[in-house]
Order: sequence, then C-alpha cells, then structure tokens
Amino acid sequence: MLLLQAVLLLLVLPSPGEVTTTEETLPKEGCAGWMAGIPGHPGHNGTPGRDGRDGTPGEKGEKGDPGLVGPKGDAGETGVPGVEGPRGFPGIPGRKGEAGESSYVYRSAFSVGLETRVTVPNVPIRFTKIFYNQQNHYDGTTGKFHCNIPGLYYFSYHITVYLKDVKVSLYKKDKAVLFTYDQYQDKNLDQASGSVLLYLEKGDQVWLQVYGDGDHNGLYADNVNDSTFTGFLLYHDTN
Repeated sequence: MLLLQAVLLLLVLPSPGEVTTTEETLPKEGCAGWMAGIPGHPGHNGTPGRDGRDGTPGEKGEKGDPGLVGPKGDAGETGVPGVEGPRGFPGIPGRKGEAGESSYVYRSAFSVGLETRVTVPNVPIRFTKIFYNQQNHYDGTTGKFHCNIPGLYYFSYHITVYLKDVKVSLYKKDKAVLFTYDQYQDKNLDQASGSVLLYLEKGDQVWLQVYGDGDHNGLYADNVNDSTFTGFLLYHDTN
C-alpha cells in the first residue's frame, strides 16, 4: 500500500523545469514549500442541463406506403347541371326489322270490254274482251267478278249506246245497287256510265245486266267503239 502511494506521488510531482515555471507563476504570497495532494475521488454527476435550441429542419423523407382505404362516405348533394356537350357522331345503323302485316300488298283488279251486242236481258252481261285480269277474279264465262279479298272496292262501267235505249244495273249478291238509263238518239252514238264504291266480303259476286224487257238492250261495241266494265280493290279489310 505504501509502495502504491509512493508511485502515485512520483507521478504527480512536476519535473524540475515545470517547478520553476510554476513557481514563477505563483503569487508572491503563496507557500514556498507547497506540495500537491493525492487526487480525490470523482465527483457526482451534475444536474441535467437545459434543452438546447431546435436544430435546423432535416431533409424531406421518402414517401410512405399508401394507407388502408377508408369507409365510403355519404353521397353528396347533386351538383349543378353542366353545359351541354357537343353533338356526337351518328351511331351504327341497327338491324333491319321484320316485315309487318302491311308489307304484303293485296291485289284484286280487272278491266274487260264487250265484243258483241247484248241481246238477252236480265242475265249477267259477258264481257269477254280482257284488258286486265291478272288475279283471275273476273270470270269471263259467267260475266261475274268474284271477291277473294274482303275490303272496299271501286266499280265503274262505260257503255256505248246504239240503235236502242239502254237500262243497265250493277248487281251485288243478286241485288241491284246501281241503275243507269240512257235514251238513244236516232242515227247517233250515245254514251252512258256509272260508278260506285262497295264493301265486299269474301265470296260476294258483282256483275252488270240489262233490266226490263228486250227494248232496252242497246249496248254496243265494235272495233272503234267500246263498252267496258272495271273494278279494283282500294284497301283490304284488316279485321
């Protein structure tokens, strides 16, 4: 123990140069035979100092990962309508639709003429000169038109009168519906005509015939004079 204290004492003693310097700096009132003591024990830690000033802001860090999606919020109020946008381009044409009922055209028509004089009254007049009868709804052997398509029809006749007076009737289903009378003028051709609209059902028949006695059958036709009978469908019955 004494040896250790001697070693420590030698360590703390100044060298001869240092003693001279120290002595020169000591005050005149100091003790001439001063000797340093043994170092004491380390003191206790002092109280923490005050917080220092805030440092300068550091550099901006990297962007973090996206957070979780939050719950859906409530619907907001309807906004004010915006300005109408420009008109768009025409769209692609759609497919062609199916044909409707009216796409089918119903046809029924005839136009016939007289080839010889009529001598027999009260029977259908047989017009055997065919101008048009594509649907064959007129029967030249009987002189009657047969209705195959129910609907509204137009009928007309134009008669050349010669040598005798003329009385003709247009019949529908054995009933006269139109009458025409023309009085013959001596040594001169005359004309008589008539027309009517009739609604026909399927199976109805229409024809012309002379009524009365044989003195009123002055219907006439030759190569330059005609007596004609015509009829056609205006529109068919959709019911």
